[in-house]
Amino acid sequence: MVENKRRHGAWLDDQGQTRFNLWAPDAKRVAVVLQDDQQHEMTGDNGWFSTTLEVAAGTDYRYLINDELQVPDPASRWQASDVHGPSRVADPGQYAWRTDDWQGRPWQETVLYELHVGTLGGYAGVADKLQDLADLGVTAIELMPLGEFPGGRNWGYDGVLPFAPDSSYGTPDDLRALIDRAHELGLMVFIDVVYNHFGPDGNYLGQYASAFFREDVHTPWGAAIDFRRRQVRDFFIDNALMWVQDYRVDGLRLDAVHAIGERDFLIELAERLHGSIPSIRHLHLVLENEHNDAELLQRGFIAQWNDDGHNVLHHLLTGEREGYYADYAEDATQKLARCLREGFIYQGENTRHGTARGSSSGHLPPSSFVLFLQNHDQIGNRAVGERLLALADVDALKSATALLLLSPMIPLLFMGEEWGCEQPFQFFTSHNDELGEAVRKGRQNEFSEFSKFSGQAIPTPNDEQTFKASAPDYAMRTSPAAQSWLAFYRELLALRHQHIVPRLLGSQALESRVLGEAAVAAGWQLGDGQILHIDLNLSDTHVPTDAHDQGHMLFAYRAGEQADRLPPRSIRVVLEGAA
Repeated sequence: MVENKRRHGAWLDDQGQTRFNLWAPDAKRVAVVLQDDQQHEMTGDNGWFSTTLEVAAGTDYRYLINDELQVPDPASRWQASDVHGPSRVADPGQYAWRTDDWQGRPWQETVLYELHVGTLGGYAGVADKLQDLADLGVTAIELMPLGEFPGGRNWGYDGVLPFAPDSSYGTPDDLRALIDRAHELGLMVFIDVVYNHFGPDGNYLGQYASAFFREDVHTPWGAAIDFRRRQVRDFFIDNALMWVQDYRVDGLRLDAVHAIGERDFLIELAERLHGSIPSIRHLHLVLENEHNDAELLQRGFIAQWNDDGHNVLHHLLTGEREGYYADYAEDATQKLARCLREGFIYQGENTRHGTARGSSSGHLPPSSFVLFLQNHDQIGNRAVGERLLALADVDALKSATALLLLSPMIPLLFMGEEWGCEQPFQFFTSHNDELGEAVRKGRQNEFSEFSKFSGQAIPTPNDEQTFKASAPDYAMRTSPAAQSWLAFYRELLALRHQHIVPRLLGSQALESRVLGEAAVAAGWQLGDGQILHIDLNLSDTHVPTDAHDQGHMLFAYRAGEQADRLPPRSIRVVLEGAA
């Protein structure tokens, strides 16, 4: 382990004193204002302002900038009164962990389950559902971003105080109790973190630390964060270290790192995180990256969300070809075969915008790619948030699900998917009225170019009903249809854990080929030398395929009796060399 001293924020010591640190290079004077309105001047040094006070955990405070502006701590660990309220001194050591011996799980055992904490009833509500997920065969939950956001309803990507788990979900120790319970059940916990931008309401950094941003580079969210600066890098590295050390999470999913221009920051982040923990502890760092940068997956990051895989499967299942699906509609079956063989589909080729995207990825193991059929983006960024069950043929969807759960890529499920939840997941916020109206108009404009949504009413993000409509109705989980879906997922995950996971380490893709329109045959040599064959047919016609006479039939759906033919909307999975 290497020393990773954290500086940003308020730190409680063993003597009951708190050290306050704020980087405010544009400020001339800074004071700490406590809950009794007493002001305590801070000492300035090269843009940093610091002081130590006799205050305990639970004390509220703000920073007073130049005797004019009171702001919360940008590194607040607890924000009990929303983004504009005071910060609160937190003691990360007061929680009594029950799972002190937990060291995580190897990556190859991962089955991710993405969820939104707010729609499931806060930290306590999620904890109540963990036993069901463990029984299903899920091994890791992935929480959508938690950093304090304005109001009580948000996806989390509008967060402005990334160190403070949102108070509308519970206290920081409630979050620790959720993580503790997950570890008791053998479940890993991943946090989705947003290091590429701040939300539009509640971020005061530009008023006293304008150097945090660079006006010469802009992102879809405004001025880019300036990762060239040491103080800025350390702000986000401190945040990542907080999740790993103070909350004992097992992994981070880094949102949209293609919007971070300083690639070396990502490499430094990974190095410092891995260096901060004992060698026996498992820590998994996962990227979302439109650049398809394969080298990062050999520089401390274990895997990347495989949007290519999702997009081509979505097109084949639904026929949709507008927007980014246009990049996958031509030669879609060839593209799917390449995805199963090499991971990324785009490895330097031009997209519809005429720009090259991606790098060669065929040398990477299949576990370098997180595959999914649904996630928050792919459902919620649709105009009305329909799930795939409302868009695709059920038999084709079940066959694609079997591919998802039995291929050597790492599978990710989205909450409710496993029981055939038909409720939408829509984009919701609780912004102030002015910002809420701007977001509503922006959503309308975003979908105006899609013929599918022409004339369709777009749910108003700020309407509380939009949030309520997006909360999975767990009462429906007991219906016969839901129980049938659960049995289907449970069977596939049991097969994965019994036959795929023990052989996943050291596996590599073999040749994949097109059997016919929307039909492919793929193969992988697993770590013990056995061969996994998956033949998938998402079309409406029969296609010829190999018999695989020497193998053991691991799973088949609608595959029929003819070993050399594959019926419409079917899949056959064979393990060759199995006893």
